[in-house]
Amino acid sequence: MTSARSRLFQPLTIRGLTLRNRVVISPMCQYSAKDGMADAWHLVHLGQFAIAGAGLVFSEAAAVEARGRITHGDLGIWSDAHAAALKPVAAFIAAQGAAPGIQIAHAGRKASMQRPWHGNGPMNDADIARGERPWQVVAASSVPVAEGWLMPHELRLDEIAAIRQAFADAAKRADAAGFEVLELHGAHGYLTHTFLSPISNRRNDAYGGERAGRMRFALETAEAVRAVWPERKPLFFRISSVDGIEGGWEIEDSLALAGELKARGVDVIDCSSGGIGGPATAAGVPRGPGFQLPYAERLRRDAGVMTQAVGLILTPEQAEAALAAGQADLVAIAREALFDPHWVGRAALALEDEETAWSLWPKQYGWWLERRAKAMPRRSA
Repeated sequence: MTSARSRLFQPLTIRGLTLRNRVVISPMCQYSAKDGMADAWHLVHLGQFAIAGAGLVFSEAAAVEARGRITHGDLGIWSDAHAAALKPVAAFIAAQGAAPGIQIAHAGRKASMQRPWHGNGPMNDADIARGERPWQVVAASSVPVAEGWLMPHELRLDEIAAIRQAFADAAKRADAAGFEVLELHGAHGYLTHTFLSPISNRRNDAYGGERAGRMRFALETAEAVRAVWPERKPLFFRISSVDGIEGGWEIEDSLALAGELKARGVDVIDCSSGGIGGPATAAGVPRGPGFQLPYAERLRRDAGVMTQAVGLILTPEQAEAALAAGQADLVAIAREALFDPHWVGRAALALEDEETAWSLWPKQYGWWLERRAKAMPRRSA
């Protein structure tokens, strides 16, 4: 235990929003929506992390149009009805003292996939028998993810403009639903990433070719969203910092992109990696605890932009060390939060003095647990 105040539990102000601490619950797809609608599962799943003390709680990726879902079970925000279904989720998160965030996305050529527990690949006869039929997927170019995957339709200029507008419309709905932070998903082989990466972008018009052309869709989308997203509310952008594949997107490309995004009003770059050539975040990047921290550190230092670190951040001490070393401004946890929904409270016990630590737990829990701890030979959560 260290003396208060750890960096992890220091508030952070971004634009007009002050987060109570630096812990972010990263977007995690649940593949459990019906026709894109949030329901009780999403309320309880996300609400538990707000109760447990996170500073910012992101919903999973919400598709800006129906064909932009990864699977039939993905959340959507392509209509006002979808936003209305998400409104109670945002309200509950905010009522617990956390900031409600939403990630908006278009899956591009990685849409029309199986739910992970059904195979995590292209849909097949078994999926059709379950009533889940594939649909036409779209991308920067007619280049499939890999052999056996659907061939995407190469977007025309008017279709690119329509999807850009769909992102802006989704942002307006997210604001109306009560979300305080918005993240644009530009990583993991989804639509925006297919424009950025030379592996997937074979266009020879204004949206292809050299890096400036390949960045055009991402930058125009950020501009369109920032124009309608309230000035006081932060805007995040998730990137795959590197493709991890020869001939792909590199960290120097991410530096250039980060600088251009910052100039267009993006406040935080969420630094992930991989995903251009397979499901999820598949890449040749060696994985280990905090394996993506160097990307967040490099962009924070060299692009002068706030960063969020994500990827196998497992322990409070690891998260604290990353912040203390200046590797990131925020740390995002995902599967570790699924394993231990009260990760934030346990982090407080590890990093703060005891009185402060228990005050950071929800009072409905902390009141009981603090007294139990005092009655036991050794403190226990």
